[in-house]
Amino acid sequence: MKALAEQIGDIDGVNIYGRVVGVRGLMVEIAGPIHAMSVGARIVVETGGSRTIPCEVIGFTGNNAMVMPFAGLEGVRRGCRAVIANSAAQVRPCQAWLGRVVNALGEPIDGKGPLPQGPSPMPFRNSPPPAHSRKRVGAPLDLGVRALNTFLTCCRGQRMGIFAGSGVGKSVLLSMLARNVDAAVSVIGLIGERGREVQEFLQDDLGEEGLSRSVVVIATSDEPALMRRQAAYLTLSIAEYFRDEGKDVLCLMDSVTRFAMAQREIGLSAGEPPTAKGYTPTVFTELPKLLERAGPGMGEGTISGIFTVLVDGDDHNEPVADAVRGILDGHIVMQRSIAERGRYPAINVLKSVSRTMPRSCDPAYLPVIKRARQIMATYADMEELIRLGAYRPGSSAEVDEAVRLHEPLEEFLRQGKDEATDLSSGYAQLDQILKSVETER
Repeated sequence: MKALAEQIGDIDGVNIYGRVVGVRGLMVEIAGPIHAMSVGARIVVETGGSRTIPCEVIGFTGNNAMVMPFAGLEGVRRGCRAVIANSAAQVRPCQAWLGRVVNALGEPIDGKGPLPQGPSPMPFRNSPPPAHSRKRVGAPLDLGVRALNTFLTCCRGQRMGIFAGSGVGKSVLLSMLARNVDAAVSVIGLIGERGREVQEFLQDDLGEEGLSRSVVVIATSDEPALMRRQAAYLTLSIAEYFRDEGKDVLCLMDSVTRFAMAQREIGLSAGEPPTAKGYTPTVFTELPKLLERAGPGMGEGTISGIFTVLVDGDDHNEPVADAVRGILDGHIVMQRSIAERGRYPAINVLKSVSRTMPRSCDPAYLPVIKRARQIMATYADMEELIRLGAYRPGSSAEVDEAVRLHEPLEEFLRQGKDEATDLSSGYAQLDQILKSVETER
């Protein structure tokens, strides 16, 4: 009843509207009462038939407002009425949203009927909690993936990035995390995803059990840039609702790069100057505003964020990857050469970092992890000579040990899509591998 009363209160007896006076590329120019419009305000363009097009004000030129549509502009002509919406840009999630699939506007697209509205509105573009009021990250988080649990142990409320080129396996790794992570709720945002892969992800990767404790937000690659950007905002808004309810939330987003590309389209259409690789300045302003919303809250709830970054041309120093790496609390690097030799997930442990290590790691196994890293680093340094046959066994005890342990460690890092390993088991398996070689000696 509270939610209904608030929605009734948003209804105004007077409609304020303007008129379409021009269309330039992705932008629609609206003439009318400028005083009633503000950046971020919602405008509904009526095409004359039964179709209406929701839009958002993103700037002004002269006496007109520049708006961008959430849908295609088919049917828009000069003189179309543009009604200024009274309601704020917000969503009302609730517990009944678990197991549902929604679009970027929070509308159901899974054919399971209408979504019930919760009592508390959550703004699409919420501000992160104040830094001085946020709690610290919590206990270690079991991700269910051996390579991450042991070498890159994460905490509840930590934000990690998965950096990989196309076709290296980051979406499969994301699905493993969605199924296996020890979290009460998962909120999954598929931003600019291939339409063909949506049903595969929901049915094969996530499954009924995973979906039952998840909310999935989808904006496919063919949708307008505003919808793709909005899907990222909605993903965090839903995660914030469950966090404020005191739950540990896993927020998965695939991918931040497509969010940045959508913001680049919007910025270029609004007349912003292109900078590094064509990205506009607002891209690097919006990225921290989005990513900082994840993390611990001021109460008991947390948002543990896993964000994928599609690196352009396998260049891990391209502008978006570089900016995101500086914002997040660690990065998981997936390497094409590892995938090409058939080891999945193709995580390069030596180039990956969790910024809560070593505090997040079990102190009893910290020496084991350090030693395993040193052994892998030794093998990586000598790998070319070993493969060419130029290294003579017995020349170095350290290299001989790295050669003996290479295959067992590779097998440890290899994990099937449907396989799960908890934190304690991962540590114990790694310890056993190192001890077995000592026994052989």
